[in-house]
Amino acid sequence: MGLLDGKVVVITGAGGGIGREHAIAMAKEGAAIVVNDLGGARDGSGGGSTMADQVVEEIKALGAEAAANYDNVASVEGGEGILKTALDAFGTVDCVINNAGILRDKSFSNTTEDLWDPVIAVHLKGTYCVTRPIFNHMKETGNGGVVINTSSTSGLNGNFGQCNYGAAKAGIAGFTRCLAIEGKKYGIRCFILAPVALTRLTEDLPGFDADAMRDQMAPGLVSPLLGFLASDLSKEMTGNTFFCGGGRIAEMKVVTTRGVTKSDDGGLWTPQEIAEAMKPGEILLPSE
Repeated sequence: MGLLDGKVVVITGAGGGIGREHAIAMAKEGAAIVVNDLGGARDGSGGGSTMADQVVEEIKALGAEAAANYDNVASVEGGEGILKTALDAFGTVDCVINNAGILRDKSFSNTTEDLWDPVIAVHLKGTYCVTRPIFNHMKETGNGGVVINTSSTSGLNGNFGQCNYGAAKAGIAGFTRCLAIEGKKYGIRCFILAPVALTRLTEDLPGFDADAMRDQMAPGLVSPLLGFLASDLSKEMTGNTFFCGGGRIAEMKVVTTRGVTKSDDGGLWTPQEIAEAMKPGEILLPSE
């Protein structure tokens, strides 16, 4: 018996890297998997069916069920096509993991429109395009479901040379927090994942020594968290953001500090008063 027996899980960008690890891990827990992958390069160029097909064969070799899909997540038609593949193959969707992504890194001064638009399209618009039809399917069936969206520490904490990627990933986090509120009524739980793993998207980024970190930051170390989130073990949770990598799992939160409140003058501050109140150690105290 697996945690996900009888469940159908859609995973975008599952033809390699961390997406493939998610697909294999969930298949081992008994889920039927829709393996979506456009088959393109790291920058989003090109395409093909080989990557998705190979993962489908791996899953079938484990004795689990899988179906391939090659649609582009960055279009409404692509998102609807992914749902259609799931319904045609398995009749429903219980969980979607938005994992597809590309990189076109540059310092901001050198980030041209052709480097900005595709990254926003794949990550942020792609999360919308895939989630909306699946969310509506879950809503209409009345059986609830799970949405797991991949953000990044680049969006939540920041990183040099990734203003395009960070903006998209921060947008995904905001989108998911709002969706979690809407989904509660329908039993649809939503989570944000900020993974840290060595993949083709991260292996040459500053701070990643690929050879030294290959085992420590293996993408497969992230996937068990998603098995937990997709299962009934997390049924009391929604809206959470999880950092995961290298064996560590931590919840990330947006924190509002205690701050300071002005009671006189109707609460109207002067810039000089704000400067005085903003001294280190005063306004930045955590909430009690």
